Amino acid sequence: MNALLVRHTRLAGVEGVCYGRADAVLAETFSEEAAALRAVLPWTPRAVWTSPARRCAALAEVLAGGVPVRVDERLQELYFGKWEGRRWDTFHGPESEAWALDPWTVRPPGGETGLEMWARVAAVRSEATARTLVVTHAGVIRLWLAQTAGEAPGAAVFNREVGYGRVWPVEAVR
Repeated sequence: MNALLVRHTRLAGVEGVCYGRADAVLAETFSEEAAALRAVLPWTPRAVWTSPARRCAALAEVLAGGVPVRVDERLQELYFGKWEGRRWDTFHGPESEAWALDPWTVRPPGGETGLEMWARVAAVRSEATARTLVVTHAGVIRLWLAQTAGEAPGAAVFNREVGYGRVWPVEAVR
């Protein structure tokens, strides 16, 4: 294992909400969850990268152990545009139905497509080196793992289970 992907810890008040890049509040258990994650890291990172979202950046600071943290916009979650902050059960209509059938090429209003996200994840992934710790979101981790496994974009990629506060070892590209 050369690099580690870490999903941010649990959040408060997001059940049923499309929050993508919208700022979400960390659960009251953040300190305990972050300490537990730090305790299971197999090595001290040489580099720590994070999404700019507070839910990731706060965790990256805890896990960095004094290593400088690099904030990278490419590690953000899928951008849902005008859907950000809305409840998923309020999406009814041609736009949401088209996106649900093809999230790879259909763009949420004002947002990005899955293929655009795929490209930015591939770009940042190509820069990962040994002992890089990456704190990010479920969508980024799903795409990173699929790319590492040589999978092509497809429906199964978005179905991969990616729990809060979990660690995935991956091979660094460089």
